[in-house]
Amino acid sequence: MAKFDPNAAAMPDSGVFGLPFTPEEAKVVLVPVPFEATTSYGGGTADGPAEILEASKQVDLFDLDTGRPYEVGISMLAEPAEVRAWNDEGKQLAEPIVASGGLEVDAAALAQVNALSEKMNDWVYRTSKHWIDAGKIVGVVGGDHSTPFGCIKAHSEKYPNLGVLHLDAHADLRDAYEGFTWSHASIMFNVVKHLPGVRKLVQVGIRDFGEAEYSMIRESEGRIHTFFDARLARARLDGMPWREQVDSIVAELPQHVYLSWDIDGLEPTLCPNTGTPVPGGLSFAQAVALLEGLVRAGKKIVGFDLNEVSAGGSGSEWDGNVGARLLYKMIGWTLMSQGLTNR
Repeated sequence: MAKFDPNAAAMPDSGVFGLPFTPEEAKVVLVPVPFEATTSYGGGTADGPAEILEASKQVDLFDLDTGRPYEVGISMLAEPAEVRAWNDEGKQLAEPIVASGGLEVDAAALAQVNALSEKMNDWVYRTSKHWIDAGKIVGVVGGDHSTPFGCIKAHSEKYPNLGVLHLDAHADLRDAYEGFTWSHASIMFNVVKHLPGVRKLVQVGIRDFGEAEYSMIRESEGRIHTFFDARLARARLDGMPWREQVDSIVAELPQHVYLSWDIDGLEPTLCPNTGTPVPGGLSFAQAVALLEGLVRAGKKIVGFDLNEVSAGGSGSEWDGNVGARLLYKMIGWTLMSQGLTNR
């Protein structure tokens, strides 16, 4: 750091955000997961980690809200070749199943996709646990939204009674969507079903969901609390400040909080190439204010993931640009919540 100039342009061979840290030196370790085998609409999220990495080198490192998050060290692991190979195999096997909407299923192909997803889950779990045990703050960079299950599992073991703050356009509470047990549309169903250490799931920005998902929320006896986007927007139109809404959201969470954020939780002008954009959603400023609200309330953010960033074949750098900046804000407020950086 003595030779590092945070005001200079990033070097071509530098790490995430243009930083010089190795994972061993950094406090924050990012785990790239290039996997999207069960993507059911637009694709390209497997390239999200690489797009965010490239765009991150254009992010200014001084942050008005959180000061100098970079000083504690941020490093992204190398993209795992085995996960990329599992993705390529899984996408090919899943393609005809997805094309039929899950109505025409090759049982052997479906079983193989589920097995590849389990391999990915196990890799993410072992990798996340390794770095958590090493005293690092760990975040997953997807990939589709199936990718962080192993990371959430590792954090739920480390922090019993964990709360998950889930920003998304979709509820992701479908049971084995299109037959895929570990579908991107089933991530929160699997979290609630398989991770008893997750005490509370608080969802924000949800505006696209099925009746079965709505029933699951209503029948969860408060374990799932969903702040539907339409109701939040209506309250704001009636004059309720976003700060008051944030305080209501944050009040539902326990002390330790894990952030699981799908980029399509933002308004689609910020992520037009993500797989399933939906009208509505949070502005960038609202998302950052939600992070600030966690710290204002004294919550401790212990881990995070950011998913579904994609250029979608358009060649646009916009989604990666927004993703990299949201990621830096997530890191900064995580550090702030732990007293590791100051304004």
